[in-house]
Amino acid sequence: MDELNKLLQSGQLIDGRETAVLYARVSTKKQADAGNLEWQMERLRQYAKENGFIVRAEFADVASGLNQKRYGLTNVLKLAEQGEYRRLIIEYPDRLARFGCGYIERHLKYCGVEIIAIAEKEPEDAQSELVKDLLAIVTSFSARLYGARGGKK
Repeated sequence: MDELNKLLQSGQLIDGRETAVLYARVSTKKQADAGNLEWQMERLRQYAKENGFIVRAEFADVASGLNQKRYGLTNVLKLAEQGEYRRLIIEYPDRLARFGCGYIERHLKYCGVEIIAIAEKEPEDAQSELVKDLLAIVTSFSARLYGARGGKK
C-alpha cells in the first residue's frame, strides 16, 4: 500500500483502517524540557493505538499558539491537502491555535480530515499560558500602534 501511495502521490489507498496524524504543541522550551511535549505525544500514541488508527506521521511544535510560523502545524496542513490522512489527533483544540482555530478546523474539514481532541478539560496551567498569549497580543498591537504614530508629527 505504501509503495502504491508513493506512486500515486497520495495516501488515499489504505488497508481498511483509518489513517491519522498526531500533533502536539507546548508553548515554551521549559515545558518541552520538563517532558510535557513527550508526555502529550505519548498520550496521543496510546489513543491512536487503542482505537486502531494507522499513524501516518507525528508532528510537534515548541511555540506559542499565536505563532503563525509553526513547522509542525504547516506539515499537518500540507499532508491534509495531499489527502494523506483522515483523522488529526490532538490533546486539546487550543493545541492547534489560540485564536482562529475555527479557520484551521474548516480547512481540515474541507480536506476531509476530522479533528479528534482526546481530552475534555485543559489543565490548570493552561490558564497561565492563555494569560501569556494575551500579553503577547497586547504587546504586538502596542508596538504596531506606537510604530505607526512614530513617523507622524
